[in-house]
Formats: sequence, structure tokens, C-alpha cells
Amino acid sequence: MIFHITPKQIINFTDKHLAKIQCLLLTMLALSAYLITSSPADYQQSNSVKIMYIHVPSAWLALMIYSAMAILSLFSFIYKSPLFSLSSISLAPLGATFAFITLVTGSIWGKPMWGTWWVWDARLTSMLVLFFLYIAYIALYTAYDSHITGSKIAAGLAIIGFINIPIIKFSVEIWNSLHQPASIIRSGGIAIDPAMLKPLLVSFLTLIIFSLAVFLQRLNVFLLKNKRTK
Repeated sequence: MIFHITPKQIINFTDKHLAKIQCLLLTMLALSAYLITSSPADYQQSNSVKIMYIHVPSAWLALMIYSAMAILSLFSFIYKSPLFSLSSISLAPLGATFAFITLVTGSIWGKPMWGTWWVWDARLTSMLVLFFLYIAYIALYTAYDSHITGSKIAAGLAIIGFINIPIIKFSVEIWNSLHQPASIIRSGGIAIDPAMLKPLLVSFLTLIIFSLAVFLQRLNVFLLKNKRTK
């Protein structure tokens, strides 16, 4: 159970397994590059559709990481353990990076498809709000001399800001949008060709492994620093 994991166990796990995770990451990066390069072009979008293999996994992870931060922030209030807040701040820069990549790649992809870099529709605007929530969380966490005060205020923002996650998810169904509806997690089943689905899922798994490696490194730094200040 996560509630019984100690900082020492996390540090020991990282020391023992981080190199293995990094080797796996390199292997997955090579596999992803091969599958993306060899994947077919779209009959309408041509090779610009390959932006999807970065854009979509980044968007998924931006939402997943913020959701994890909100849960960890709630646990930090309930269980009064600094491990939860330290885990949350370790994730925040990763989530902000993925949100930024989503916005940038979405603009690059949208220009040839929509004829514009940006439109203020519900999906794009709510994703921009998510990016600002990440930045605000990091700023609040680091703005106070007291770690306890900063973590509590940032945790409150993470919990309140979680309302934006379902807005992002269901925005294309609720409001008129240039953004295409979901192609994978949908009531009608998966609506994407298997030749494109495979590299998409492998890219997603690669970014998950990357996130795990970075998260463990950042959390270790915070745990060791927190241990020295006690």
C-alpha cells in the first residue's frame, strides 16, 4: 500500500532500479522512433498526422499527472505526510512540460488543418488553463519560506483546479469545437487504424517511462533535502 511506503524505501528503490528504467527508456525511444517513421501517412493530413504521436500522449499525461497531483494533495491534507506533497511537487514540472508540448504541437498541427495557429475554443482554452494551473502550483509551492505553508496553499489550488480536468475531457462533446472528438476512449469503440494505434500507444508508454524516471530522480532530491533539514 502506498500509505506504508517510506522515504527510505523510495530512495533505495531508485538507487537499485533507476539505471534499469533508463535503459528501458532508451529501448522504447528507439522503438517509438522506428514505429513513427514507418507508420502510414493519413489520406487527408499526409505526414503531418505524425505530430499526433507526440501531441496526444503529451495531452493524456498532462491530464493524468494533474489528476495524480490533486489526489496526492488531498492525501497530504488527510494523512499529514510530507511524502504526498513532495511527490506532487516532483510531478508538477513534468505535467507543465507536457501541457506546454500539447499546446505547441497542437498549434503546429492546427495550422495546416484549420488554417490558424490558435482558436479560443473550449478544448484549447481549457488546456491553456491547465498549463497556467501547473505554473501557479509551482509558483505557490516555492513562494513561501515555510515549506508547510507553501505546500498547503499549492495543494488547495491543485484540488480546486481539478474541476478543469473533466472540462478538458468532455469539452468537444459539450461545446462546438474545431478539435476532433475522442478516437480511442469513446462509447463507439476505438476509431483509429491499428497501423496508427500501435505507434501511438508505444509513444505513450515511452513517455510514461520517461516520466517515471524523472519523477523518481526529482522525488529523491526532495526526500534527501527534506531529510537533511530535519
